[in-house]
Amino acid sequence: MDRIVLDHMEFYGYHGCLSEERQQGQTFFVDAVLHLDLRAAGEQDNLAQTVNYADVFTKIRSIVEGEPANLIEAVAERIASMVLREYPSIVRVEVTVHKPSAPIPGPFRDVSVSIMRERG
Repeated sequence: MDRIVLDHMEFYGYHGCLSEERQQGQTFFVDAVLHLDLRAAGEQDNLAQTVNYADVFTKIRSIVEGEPANLIEAVAERIASMVLREYPSIVRVEVTVHKPSAPIPGPFRDVSVSIMRERG
């Protein structure tokens, strides 16, 4: 299966269980891998035969920068659900939400959650 990869998209959101996270917000990074057949798009050089990744980016931004969630698992689920609902040609989506400023009492590089969802 072919893929479109949106890697390390940066957004500012207010997700977390702690009140400080909800008030101050923090930077989140999102990776999305969209699995679909890109043969027709490549052969015809036609945007209508693929998924407009700028549009996907904008919709992911609206989720991450929108309604707060307690868990980044919920943010990932919202993104995956939106992708499968809005883009019928995508058969599988992998989403990783990174929270590099998670409130952990010690040194770490990143915390992330990755999910994969498929059509029916």
